Amino acid sequence: MSIADVKKNAEGKMGKSIETLKASLSKIRTGRAHAGILDHVHVEYYGSQVPLSQVANLSLIDARTISVQPWEKKMAQVIEKAIRESDLGLNPQSMGELIRVPMPALTEERRRELTKVVRGEGEDAKVAVRNLRRDANEQLKKLVKEKEISEDDERRAQDDVQKLTDRYVAEIDKLVAQKEAEIMTV
Repeated sequence: MSIADVKKNAEGKMGKSIETLKASLSKIRTGRAHAGILDHVHVEYYGSQVPLSQVANLSLIDARTISVQPWEKKMAQVIEKAIRESDLGLNPQSMGELIRVPMPALTEERRRELTKVVRGEGEDAKVAVRNLRRDANEQLKKLVKEKEISEDDERRAQDDVQKLTDRYVAEIDKLVAQKEAEIMTV
């Protein structure tokens, strides 16, 4: 393993941490409707759990309402039940073949709770990135011990890994700030 491999590996894993953070932030609702909120809702379909988007058409009726149109009529009740039982706190209303999912307005107190959740997600992502930095530095120390690289090379590589870490932490801070601003806008 070379210094370039260590850096490339660390950067790839840090990128995955950012993607994971984006996915978890997209599940936190902001009061405005967007079909991505229902992405992690799964329904029973012919004996297997599948994402809602694979059995129904999701679209926005207006800024506060999502419409879910099942591709098969018999799926309407199953979909409605799955949305109701999800941890999103939504109350779908069935209207024949169409299911309307109104987004309840967020209270000020709930908005503050959600910003704390967002900060927690951001902190978890930062911890993950810092752990990856530690792992990369340990791999560099191992390379020095095995006499594959010099100590000067190790020091330069550790500086590069730190710059990489700083870049990803700044990206995490930016994502968290954007999500907080989105939540706090009424």
